Amino acid sequence: MEWLRRILKKQMHAAALDDRSLARVFFTNTLSGSKELFVPLKPGIALIYSCGPTVYNRAHIGNLRAYVFSDTIARVLEAAGYRVRRVINITDVGHLVNDADGGEDKMTVGALREHTTPDALAARYTKLFMDDLVELNIATDDILFPRATGYIKEQIALAKTIEEKGFAYRLPDGLYFDVQKFPGYGKLGGLAHARLEAGARVAVAAGKRSPADFVLWRTARPGDLQQWDSPWGRGNPGWHIECSAMIRALLGQEIDIHTGGEDHIAIHHNNEIAQSEAANGRPFVRYWMHGAFLTMGGDKASKSLGNVVYLSEVIEKGFSPLAVRYFFLQAHYRTPLSFSFEALAGASSALERLWRLANDIAHESKRHSARSEARERFLAAMRDDLATPQALSILWDTLRSEEYAPEEKWGLLEDADAHFGLSLLAPPPLDVSTKDAPEDILKMLAQREASRVSGNFAEADRIRDAILHRGYRVDDGPQGPVLTRASF
Repeated sequence: MEWLRRILKKQMHAAALDDRSLARVFFTNTLSGSKELFVPLKPGIALIYSCGPTVYNRAHIGNLRAYVFSDTIARVLEAAGYRVRRVINITDVGHLVNDADGGEDKMTVGALREHTTPDALAARYTKLFMDDLVELNIATDDILFPRATGYIKEQIALAKTIEEKGFAYRLPDGLYFDVQKFPGYGKLGGLAHARLEAGARVAVAAGKRSPADFVLWRTARPGDLQQWDSPWGRGNPGWHIECSAMIRALLGQEIDIHTGGEDHIAIHHNNEIAQSEAANGRPFVRYWMHGAFLTMGGDKASKSLGNVVYLSEVIEKGFSPLAVRYFFLQAHYRTPLSFSFEALAGASSALERLWRLANDIAHESKRHSARSEARERFLAAMRDDLATPQALSILWDTLRSEEYAPEEKWGLLEDADAHFGLSLLAPPPLDVSTKDAPEDILKMLAQREASRVSGNFAEADRIRDAILHRGYRVDDGPQGPVLTRASF
């Protein structure tokens, strides 16, 4: 596997370099419910696993917030001197519609919807997901992206180990994990399996010993498009076990950080802990970190609710994808964030102002950097549980201040670029020609010109303001309207 060899070669090269002193970093650990000093399993190395997408459909920006969050963790640790190994799984089998043990399999539903095969469906939406990560300036070459279907043998082996150790039992519809045999079940998030009532989120199958028991291997059903042989007959894996199996295969039996959305705490991540620790006989994850939801109109952004926005839509409306990244960084990762295009327009304007400031400071400093007290405060904020709103405030205050030399401001921009991933050291061109503008902006521009020529200046002003709200400024030049990126 060329991608694995490439990453291992890079890590070996990094290990050959002189060790840097490691800065102290603090994270909020969902397992303990408190902020803790990060102390990895292996000195100087951070092993990070993030729950990836189920590729039956494309990821929306609510999903993508989780990957900017995990990327920010990696950036903070790398800047602090750690060598980071990251895995984001691709779920291309076994994830059921209702996240429990009942219902239809999402990959089957998606394949039938698009009149294709699960493999083709997975390939299509995996590519779109990877494209979105690149647009958000996430370095995909440094991350492993294993597909669940590539680790079926490992999932079967793990389920067999769990059964042999007495933590599982068989029913006609599959192999189930017995949560009563695992005393610590529900410890993540302070839950107890007794609180997981039947019918809440866990399907109650005939013969289950407890409503919280979950499927390790699912007996094939009529219409299943993905089936494999196993010790329990033809079938497919329950979706919880893929993460445990791939972590075990790629990172080891114990890792440093596991990330995901807050909706994974109660069921999915508690199930991962139970099956991994039952099989391995040792702690599974040292630091569990969870991001809050992106909301739309007060509700969680969700495909099932139909209130989602895709990154491609954002780009089509003329926004840089990095404006989405900036928008996410304005809120702490554990704080719910409400999305609207108005709020995104504000983030876009702020980012473009920041880019213009960065261009000015690059010229003034000649790209020579110096340390400053502001840089220390910035690093302290980022290393204190990813306090991105505070770090952004420090950045803005410093760049606007006359108390800092251009070299000190450039030094802070270097740190901010490494931690935020906003292309601050090499901003994109900010001025655009009309031929590069989105089609709807061009239509509005034509409507404004028609109103202006006809003498309807009130309507022309209204359209101008609407264009400005979308992140573009219109100026009337001798050769006609001039369109530029707005900077407020």
